[in-house]
Amino acid sequence: MSAAHEAAPDRSAGPAVRTVLGDIDPAGLGICDAHDHLFLRSPQLPGQELADTGAAAAELAAFRAAGGAAVIQWTPYGMGRFAGELPRLSRESGVTLVAATGLHQAAHYDPEILAGKRVREDLAGLFVAELTEGIGGTEAGGDGPRDARPRAGMIKVAGGFHGLDRHARYTMAAAAEAHLATGAAIGVHLELGTGALDVLDLLCDELAVPPDRVILGHLNRSPDPVVHRMAAEAGAYLAFDGPSRANHATDWRLPDALTALADAGFADRILLGGDTTTAAARSVNGGPGMPYLLRRQRRRLELALGVGLVTRMLTENPSRAFSAEWP
Repeated sequence: MSAAHEAAPDRSAGPAVRTVLGDIDPAGLGICDAHDHLFLRSPQLPGQELADTGAAAAELAAFRAAGGAAVIQWTPYGMGRFAGELPRLSRESGVTLVAATGLHQAAHYDPEILAGKRVREDLAGLFVAELTEGIGGTEAGGDGPRDARPRAGMIKVAGGFHGLDRHARYTMAAAAEAHLATGAAIGVHLELGTGALDVLDLLCDELAVPPDRVILGHLNRSPDPVVHRMAAEAGAYLAFDGPSRANHATDWRLPDALTALADAGFADRILLGGDTTTAAARSVNGGPGMPYLLRRQRRRLELALGVGLVTRMLTENPSRAFSAEWP
């Protein structure tokens, strides 16, 4: 029986991964896509919304057939998470799902969402509520009323290109406050893979978030070995997520980047994901989609790093990165 079916509503002691079906033992996570999206809506991606529940179910089935067991969905507040659909999709697919709270870059929202009272006046409280009480009711941004109220299991925020604007600092401050209240990991979208050290300076040095509770996303898009090494030495998790796009460094750099980190003793800091953000990118629509991580990337990385090490990156590392001592 899969972890998705084994999840219990409450778990009283020890670290746990908070899934949409309840908290589970981290050891039950299995082969994990550590950064992806089943649902997503943004004014930056008109006409490419991930809003089809049938396509989401098909994508999960394809991922499961490729050997996948768990998906961390990084879609945050106000971007069409369809959170109430996630428990059903998890049960039917047998894939464990973790939902996110948090807030993306301002450009990904209609102005009325950012002007909403919850975002303006108590963003940290919103994050904490979604982590501890559940995502439900009518959410700005199109999530709509749902029967289920799954709890989020992580916080997602975003930096800018080689820096942090006022919006990023505001959302990261709220994320830090929510982390300190709940223990939840903070995943950070790095714009084109840049700004990792600025993020760590803010979250860890200024806002007291332990580095091992920070997950830096999209580092494959900026294959800078010095920055990778410095972020790993600081204690953060490093996410390499998604096949290359036209404006990103090509995939052939990835094995070398991960080999350098592993040789330096940081293999336990590495996370792997798919980051499907458009309808055209789904495997069921002819794109790479969720199965690409296991069908293509995994095999390439195993040639460079060995089967055992890559398996640890897909299992043990995410089980630590996304678990927490939930209050």
